[in-house]
Amino acid sequence: MPARTLALPGGARVPVVAAQWRHAYGVVTRGRVQLELRDGTPGPVLGRDAGFWLRGTGVRALRNPGRRTATVRILTPHLEARRNDMISSTDTDVTVGRRHGFRRLAVTGLVATLVAMVVTTLAAALARAAGVDFEIPDGGGENIPLGGFAVVTGFFSLVGVVIAAALLRFSARPARRFVWTAVSLTALSMVPPLIAGGDAATTVTLIGLHLVAAAVTIPALTWSLGGRAD
Repeated sequence: MPARTLALPGGARVPVVAAQWRHAYGVVTRGRVQLELRDGTPGPVLGRDAGFWLRGTGVRALRNPGRRTATVRILTPHLEARRNDMISSTDTDVTVGRRHGFRRLAVTGLVATLVAMVVTTLAAALARAAGVDFEIPDGGGENIPLGGFAVVTGFFSLVGVVIAAALLRFSARPARRFVWTAVSLTALSMVPPLIAGGDAATTVTLIGLHLVAAAVTIPALTWSLGGRAD
């Protein structure tokens, strides 16, 4: 706790300033200290390790009745308690804020994942109705089922939520870091459709579906992490 040492040479007298002793108490750490009462008469003599309060006592000075220097350790526990309360309050606010942030991220991520799954599946169904067969020669010549779009979109959207949660926990700028990471991963996700061997319509549609899923999840998770990336 905050403390200071008052030294009283032999025979010294130190007036008591009430404001300085309002939240403090003293402990004699060396020699002897005599209290001078309100009317100037000598008060009790305190030996080593004796503790005392001065607030409201009317003591107007401290004296050293001996020849050798006496010392008093002056402590202020009230101020220390106030500082600890402030630190504790700040820590609590940070903890509550972090918990709230994770809760908001989880809810937003789940909703964004479901929306992305629905949107990509509907877009794939419309593309199939327009004549896109989604046939992947490298996959054995089979067509990608509509349910496959929902599963893949849901999986990678949840991966994005996990990445966002990790950045919220460990990064000082989670929103900005997430945008850079998500955009980079979205760009990498364009590679498989380009090398899968599908026809032009299938390749373009698959890339478009990746962009649709990213357009749903990235802004939602960025907002949940604290707003704009700049």
